[in-house]
Amino acid sequence: MQVVVGRIAKAHGVRGELAVDVRTDSPERRFAVGTSLSVRLRDGAMRELTVAAAREHSGRLLVRFEQVLTREVAETLRGALLLADTADLPPTEDPDEFYDHELEGLRAELADGSEVGVVREIVHSPGGELLSVDRDGRTVLVPFVRAIVPTVDVAGGRVVLDPPEGLLD
Repeated sequence: MQVVVGRIAKAHGVRGELAVDVRTDSPERRFAVGTSLSVRLRDGAMRELTVAAAREHSGRLLVRFEQVLTREVAETLRGALLLADTADLPPTEDPDEFYDHELEGLRAELADGSEVGVVREIVHSPGGELLSVDRDGRTVLVPFVRAIVPTVDVAGGRVVLDPPEGLLD
């Protein structure tokens, strides 16, 4: 299984460097020189790229890949997702920390056990993380905070929600 560790925002400069929005807690490991990453292009096509260099710049990571030598090639990668294998992820040491892939697919239910839906993805927004829950074909965004999601039971395949009135409507 693969998880998103970054999204290519745009080309930077004339030598094929790319500005990457990081989606991992360990960018120094994920974007280390020599690391191979799978790339899912906007059209769904996949390819492999090898990190040649990476450095921080204005809140983003600037990454140069061995296979991307010009700005023109870099421009074709705008919006692509950078993926890593979940088997390569270090275990989380905090019991209240989860990888996105651990939450995706979990059953969402209320404290009384009634089913709400299924967690489809984790949305990372400037205001915090949201659980995108499929509720009978309709998407409901649930703030991923302890007051609303008091229980995460990965082994049991569920999250328990305590939503404020109207959140699930």
